[in-house]
Amino acid sequence: MQDVRVKTYPASKALLERARKSLAGGVSSQFRMFTSPHPMFYRRAAGSHIWDADGNELIDFTLAQGPLILGHSHPEVLRRVNEAIDDGQLFAGQFEQEVLLAEKLQQLIPAAERVRFSSSGSEAAHAVLRLARYATGKPKFIKFEGHYHGWFDSVSISVNPPAATPVGDPLPWGGGIPESVREDVVVLPWNDLEQVERTLHERGDEIGAIITEPIMANQGCIEPAPGYLAGLRDLCDRHNVALIFDEIITGFRVDLGGVQRRYGVTPDLAIFGKALASGFPLSAIVGLERFMAPLEQSEVYHAGTLNANNASVAAALATVELLEHDDEALFHRLAETGSTLRESLHALGQKHGLPLRTQGPGPMFHLGFTERSEIRDYRDTLDFDAARYGEFCTSMLALGVRLIGRGMWYVSAAHSAEDVERSLAAADTALGMLT
Repeated sequence: MQDVRVKTYPASKALLERARKSLAGGVSSQFRMFTSPHPMFYRRAAGSHIWDADGNELIDFTLAQGPLILGHSHPEVLRRVNEAIDDGQLFAGQFEQEVLLAEKLQQLIPAAERVRFSSSGSEAAHAVLRLARYATGKPKFIKFEGHYHGWFDSVSISVNPPAATPVGDPLPWGGGIPESVREDVVVLPWNDLEQVERTLHERGDEIGAIITEPIMANQGCIEPAPGYLAGLRDLCDRHNVALIFDEIITGFRVDLGGVQRRYGVTPDLAIFGKALASGFPLSAIVGLERFMAPLEQSEVYHAGTLNANNASVAAALATVELLEHDDEALFHRLAETGSTLRESLHALGQKHGLPLRTQGPGPMFHLGFTERSEIRDYRDTLDFDAARYGEFCTSMLALGVRLIGRGMWYVSAAHSAEDVERSLAAADTALGMLT
């Protein structure tokens, strides 16, 4: 049998070479550069499948890096969007659907006493940190190693530090970030409540916020240790610190009310995006009234010409209503599909005698190669064999399955039993080539 790892994609490669003459790096997001065997070009997508520039049909577990909870081009979402933009594409003023969406989020999300809409997760993260600083009167914040909260300067710290970097050293993520930013950030390892408690005891008078992915989705898809989120909540209450959940990935994916509803821990502020609007540009800032009041009183500013644009709001309303329909039956089926896939991939690793580890809730999970029996924080993820996973991804692409290179798998409601069966057959072949 021909080694599928040597498969080439001439049309995609030619488009990439052309793109590099106009687009910096040939892409419009840095993450798209790190695709094996090279940045790929696509022509169309529907449901759980996507077609590349060479005409290859692929089962897609990238799902636009997570937003497509219902799959590509869901007909009801597109119908509602087209209906909305028939009335206007952008009013730069209020409209009823915006209020309906905010009311829906209030019903579902524990922390959503008040809501504001923005366009991206990075903007939303910037806004909640500003609100936290104002409400607490303290300038610094805690973030955790390996957590990603967007690409803005304030949070582009210790996103993926190398092993040689001392734990806690606030390392800028790439160039162009002012050295002064390091002074505002206290970096800690995740899932270590004692370190947080010790830090707040020593420096609580200058720390106004803790921002965290409540499931460490961007690195390893690590769930919180038992009691960890509740422990953060208690420490923040004791030290007048705002607790911020970054639910850009987890919101409307692990639970319709986010991780905060799943685990029963309510933050002071939270941000949502990605799956909220099925791939249309929309993020939501939600929070308790005390923290959101400065927006009402114009003591803290937040703005954006494209915030709550007609198309994105319509897409979000359609998405949430579809996920809610029939007592969340569609949502539960999504979780079951993901769990079946995750568990079956783990079994295939055992079959081939490979140190394959899968972890995370079903609608999203991580697959990696490591001898570790437990992955609790960012430093543990450094033991994943990235080269081996890259080889696996390249083989899976050639076998008709599109994956994210860092090990994250996203599942949509459009993925069928046949998609799962075909993907597992491809994984069986690809894993066999690694042994």
